[in-house]
This record gives sequence, C-alpha cells and structure tokens, in this order.
Amino acid sequence: MAEGRAGAVRGGGGHVAHRLLPGAYRDSLVLMQLQRRLEELPGVEEAGAVMATAANRDLLAERDLLPPGAPPGRPDDLLVAVRAADRAAAEAALDRVEELLAIRRAGGDGSSEHRPRSLAAGLAALPEARWVLVSVPGRWAPGVARDALAAGRNVFLYSDNVPLAEEVALKAEAARRGLLVLGPDCGTAWIAGTGLGFANRVRRGRVGLVAASGTGAQAVACGLDARGEGISHGLGTGGRDLSAEVGGATALAALDLLGRDPETEAIVLVSKPPAPEVAARVLAAARRTGKPTVVWFVGAAAPARRVGELRFATGSVEAAELAVEAVRQPRAEDGAGGDRGRSDRPSRSSTSAGWMRGLFSGGTLAAEAAVGLAPFLVPLAANVAVPGVRRLDAGIKGHTILDLGADELTAGRPHPMIDPAPLVERLREAAADPETRLLLFDVVLGDGAHADPAGRIAPCLEEALAAARAEGRELAAVAVLVGAADDPQDRAAQAERLRAAGALVASSVTEAVAHAVDACPVAADDLPDPVDPAVLAAPLSAVNVGLETFHDAVRAQGAAAVHVDWRPPAGGDERLARILERARRKDRAS
Repeated sequence: MAEGRAGAVRGGGGHVAHRLLPGAYRDSLVLMQLQRRLEELPGVEEAGAVMATAANRDLLAERDLLPPGAPPGRPDDLLVAVRAADRAAAEAALDRVEELLAIRRAGGDGSSEHRPRSLAAGLAALPEARWVLVSVPGRWAPGVARDALAAGRNVFLYSDNVPLAEEVALKAEAARRGLLVLGPDCGTAWIAGTGLGFANRVRRGRVGLVAASGTGAQAVACGLDARGEGISHGLGTGGRDLSAEVGGATALAALDLLGRDPETEAIVLVSKPPAPEVAARVLAAARRTGKPTVVWFVGAAAPARRVGELRFATGSVEAAELAVEAVRQPRAEDGAGGDRGRSDRPSRSSTSAGWMRGLFSGGTLAAEAAVGLAPFLVPLAANVAVPGVRRLDAGIKGHTILDLGADELTAGRPHPMIDPAPLVERLREAAADPETRLLLFDVVLGDGAHADPAGRIAPCLEEALAAARAEGRELAAVAVLVGAADDPQDRAAQAERLRAAGALVASSVTEAVAHAVDACPVAADDLPDPVDPAVLAAPLSAVNVGLETFHDAVRAQGAAAVHVDWRPPAGGDERLARILERARRKDRAS
C-alpha cells in the first residue's frame, strides 16, 4: 500500500478516507468481495471499491464516499473509499486492503500460484486448453475473444455490453475457423461434464442443450437431473444469437455439433422467441440432426405438440419431461413422419424449391395452419389474423394461406364448403405457377356440405400433378380431411378418392403441418463449417481471462484451468487501445 495515494475528509456520518492504487486492476466480483470485507471491519460504516473510471468516481461521489479534489486516476487504477466512525478506523481499514486482496490471489487449494499476465502466456502455460473463458468488461472483451480465435481456441464469452457488430464479426470469424463462440452474455455452459459460468452440478447424461437463455438452460438441466437423467453437453449461445442480425450463428453450429456427437441422443433448444426467419433456419437445423429435439421458445405459443422429431414445450418442466421421454423411448416406437436417420448434412448448394399455397374452406383451420407453419415457413402471409404472420396482399412473394370462406371472397357466391368451385379454381391456378412446391387444402364433410367434394377436386388435382411431372418439377399435395365415419359423404371413400388423385391425406391440421414442413425444406446454403468434435472431448481444459471465480469453479470440478492476471490494454486508455487494436488486426490480416 506504500504506492497508493490517500486522502481523508470529515463526512456528515463519519470520517471518509480513500486510497488510489495505480495499475491494480481487479474484476467486479473481487471488488464486490473487497467492499463487503471492508464493511465488516470494526468502525466501518460504508465502503466502496471501484476501478477509477469517471463513471465509477461519480457513483462514489453520489454516496458521499469521494471528497472533492480527489486525484482522478486512470481506468486501471483501483480506488478504495471508506466511511468510518473516526479517522483511526478509516485508516486501519484502508491499511488492510492489500491483505484482503491477497485472499483472492491464493490458488484454489489455498496456496499462491503464478498468474500469467497475457492470454498468450496463459495458453503457453496450458497448451492443451481448447477453451478460453472471457469475462472482462464488454468494451475489452472482443479483443480478447479475437485473440483466442486467432490462437485456434473456442470462446466462452460471458461479458455483456459487447457491441452487436462485434458479436456478428466474432461469430463469422469463428465459423471460418470451425470454432465456437458461446456468447456474448453467455452465462452458462457444460462441456464434457464441466460447468462453465453459472452452471449447476448436474449429472452427465444423454441430453444436449442449446440455449439462448442461461437460467432457462439451468432450469432444464436441473429438471433432467431431478428425473434421473443428465446432459451430455450444454452450449449457450448468448441472448442475441437468434436475432435477425446475428442469424443464429452459434445455435446452428451447436445443433450440428450435437447432431454429430455420439453421446447426445436428444437435444433441448431453449430461447426467447427468435426472429421468424431465424426460427425457420434453426428448426430446420434441429430436424437435420435426426435426433429428438425439444423446443422451448419462452413465452411463445407452441405451433404443435410434435412435428416429426420436434417436440414443443411450454415451460422448463415440460421440456425436461419431454427430453426424458425421448431418450427413454425405444427407437422402434418412432411414428410415421419422424426424422430418424436425417443426420447427413445437406449439400451447401441446396436451396428452397418453392412455395406452399394453402387454400382452406374453414377459417379456423386456416388460422391453425398459419400458427403451426409460421415458425417453419418464412415468409408466410395469410388473410387470417395470426401473430407473426404477414397480411396477405396481392402479388406477395412467399408461402401463403388463404381462407376461401372469408366474407370478401364469398359475397354473391356459395361458401366453398357448399360448392368447392372456388377451391378447384385456386388449386388449378396455384398448381400452374412454377414456383409452387406444395398445395395444402382442406376438405370438410358433414350435413350441409357438398355431397362429393373429393369428386370435384380430384380431377383438377390429377391434372395439375401430371402437368408438373411432365415439366420436370416437384409438386406435392396435402389434404386435411375433416369428417366423421357416418357423414353422408362417406369419409373413407372421400379419403381414397383424394389419395388416388395423388394427395397425401391428413386427419388433422397438426399432421398436415408436419407433411408441409417436409415438403418445403428451408434453404441450407448458409450452413456453418462443421466444428471439430474435439471441442467436446473430456477432460475440459481452459484459460480464464476475467472473473477469478470462473477459474476457481472449473478447478473445483477437477478440470485444468489457468487464470490470466488481465489488465486493460493501454492502461485503460480507450483511444490508445483502439489504435493498438487496429495495428494488431492489420498484422493478423497480413
């Protein structure tokens, strides 16, 4: 403490004293612990321990813990202030700062250990480390993460307040190198049985997690543990990953990685509702794994109970239950429409083959189809009001659903359930469009409905499908048949007539949704390069840059870790640090 600068003043509630320790950078958790220990000392009423940034000095001043005229210091200087009953108590507390800080400088076993001062030195000390844990302040985090990627390491990026553009750039760099960036603002992960960040001590098992929500991942992991199951690996993405700007970069890579991981038999995907176009890509990626995947989009309505191997949950308990059911269910019990075996990555040059045209006589059926298809088919428009689905306008490009029974379409003519002519006309028109890939329509039976709707629809459908085949293009048809066995139209006969015409007959909208998703695959030309499976290999080893508690937790779980005694570059001078970073980027590029 001999090099620290000190000062004192009589405050309204006691004596205020402060000291400035040049270049003594500490992370936020260490400062919080130091402040708490100072406040436990005899005579101390209040304490503050911050890095000497202008904003932090203002916070101390608001608490009357910083007298006017106190030396400004630099961002990497440690500023400690106390208010005590008298001058002696205040000075005695400040005299113990170095001793209290030394408690944190002890190793996990209580002994002191060497701390490298740079990431490069940390990696030299632990060359087998595949991971770098980054939890420094957000303005410095991208530089550390970039250095880790350049060194061929995967990144667990806990830091928040990282600019969105930096996140996009970091994840693009990781994709080019076949690496993972978990985060920024990733609070939780599990790699090969070792928890990172705020992770629970749960058992290993057969369920992999991909989560844009740290606490959501924790809730599901604990739910699995309570049910006697565990997780293979848990990969956090950061809360912005499934935004339109980031595009689900980490989620897509993580799903592909877990899809190829032999220890993972089922997957749970957790996120707040993604951007629609990102949801479609991520759900398609989940289906491509060929593994049962439980999807919990927090706060969003489930589009269906199940679509192929996707199961939709409405909360953490249900997500855990469905995952347990998936791994304990014999593979032979998979129902029709499942995705077992779809583990091959599609060709990078594959593209979406066309649009779905939904034509419904029933408005409720149209709305149900729009709700079910919205997360999978983008863009989707309809003339029924459904959240997240665009309003259908003339000439719109994309997937469409049309309620033929809407008032504006039935003025002056019979309802299409009475006379299927409007449906037949629209089917013929849609089928002739070379961009149409799927015809989705309903056939509703019962008293008052047309006596033989399938008989009216089938000739048009047969002609349309034959014309498409002659032109060498793919065109499929799915009919939702709503009726009872004793309806006057003879439900079985209606179903057989539709099948004979070439339609796949579904007994519900939910079943039809699964077939529609299969028929209209999402483009796969933006798949990330595969991440090396070695990233998940045990035992985990990591270099930690930032919060010491993350290093301590890894060591406590028996994994290898080295903590870097990090300091802000250029002494916290952001202008100079930017100049140095530009020079380093130029060197790396050359």
